[in-house]
Amino acid sequence: MEERSIAIDGPAGAGKSTLARMVAGHFGLIYVDTGALYRTVGLYVLESGRDTKDAAAVTEMLHTIKIDMHFDADRRQRMTLNGRDVTDLIRTPQASLAAADVSAMPPVRAFLLSMQREMAIRYDIVMDGRDIGTVVLPKAGLKVFITASPEARAQRRFKELVAKNVPATYEEVLRDILLRDKSDTEREVSPLKVAEGAVVLDTTEKSLEECFLWLCKIIEERFGL
Repeated sequence: MEERSIAIDGPAGAGKSTLARMVAGHFGLIYVDTGALYRTVGLYVLESGRDTKDAAAVTEMLHTIKIDMHFDADRRQRMTLNGRDVTDLIRTPQASLAAADVSAMPPVRAFLLSMQREMAIRYDIVMDGRDIGTVVLPKAGLKVFITASPEARAQRRFKELVAKNVPATYEEVLRDILLRDKSDTEREVSPLKVAEGAVVLDTTEKSLEECFLWLCKIIEERFGL
C-alpha cells in the first residue's frame, strides 16, 4: 500500500538511488528506480535514430515498446527492452539526456505512471525519481528530497562512469548534470521540486554512511521500526 511506501526525489547524482537501495536492503523492502524506466524509453528512441525531443515521434513509438522491470535473487532491479536486458546500457550520459527529453512529454509519463503505482500496490517499496512524492505516490508514508551541489554530483557520476569503463570527462558530466537539472526543474509536466511534507537531505558535504544512518533514523521514527 502507498502508505507503507517511501518516496525519494532529487536531482541526478545526488545519491538518492544509492541510498534508496541501501535502506531497502536494510529494511527488507523492494527498491524501485523509476528513472530507469525513462532511461529505457530514451534508449529506445536513441537506438531508433529518432529525435528524442520530437514528442510526436516519441509518442508514436510508445505503441511498439515493451518495458519490463524485474528483480534478481539479490533484489537488484533489472530492465528489459523488448525482451533485451538493457540494465547497463541505460546508464550512459547519452541515455541520461535522452531520459530528460522524453520524461518531459505527458504521453510518456502517462505511459509509465500505472506501472510505477502498481509496484506500490504489490510491494512495500522504496521508490526514487523526480516526481515520486509530488505525483506518483502523493500519499507515501515518507517523502524525502535528496540534493547536493552540481559539482559534487558531477564528481560522483564521473567516478561511477570511470569505474564502468564508460568514456567521459568530468567537464562533460558536469555539463550534462546542469542540462538535466534545467530540463527537470523547468518542464511543464511534473517538474522536479520538493514534495509537500518531505524531509530534505543535502549530501554535498556528508559521507554515504552519514546519509544512510540519517535516513534509517527517519524511517525508524516514521514507521515505528
